[in-house]
Amino acid sequence: MLQSIFTLIVDTIAGVLGGALLLRFWMQVVRVRPPMALGQFTFQLTDWLVRPMRRLLPGVGGYDWASLVGAVLVITLSIAIDLFVMSRFSPEFLVLLSVLRFFEWVFYGLMGLIIIEAIFSWVNPHAPLAPFIRALNDPLMRPLRRIVPLIGNIDLSPLVALVLLQIGLRVITYGITSLA
Repeated sequence: MLQSIFTLIVDTIAGVLGGALLLRFWMQVVRVRPPMALGQFTFQLTDWLVRPMRRLLPGVGGYDWASLVGAVLVITLSIAIDLFVMSRFSPEFLVLLSVLRFFEWVFYGLMGLIIIEAIFSWVNPHAPLAPFIRALNDPLMRPLRRIVPLIGNIDLSPLVALVLLQIGLRVITYGITSLA
């Protein structure tokens, strides 16, 4: 039972930190400025890791590679700790699980952003965070909104995006687990 509790704590800390690192990377990819409170939280939570890594990994092409690599390191460290606690550590298993967890975080993060945008559109489309979330989703949603027509003034493109993301995650999961 203590092993399960310890794994929960490690995975929770890694999830929050890794999610903030991935959000920081994605904000710079789509070139959106976060609201003040969210920006401060994200940058203060991740600066201790990102700033030193920028000396080794400078931003190339306008992308914050230090944030992305930091997220990968957090994932790998959390998986390594989990495997050590379960006494099942092997380098091959560590790499496969780290790659799988990375894609899960990316896909589930995008799904979460789409769900948050849908909730904002129903509950309060003028909420202060709504334009920020919409800007984060725009690279994924814009092409779908061109293809999926409005039905009774209802935008079904978020539903299509969620299904496509689920399919993509399942394909990647199958590909990674077939290597094991």
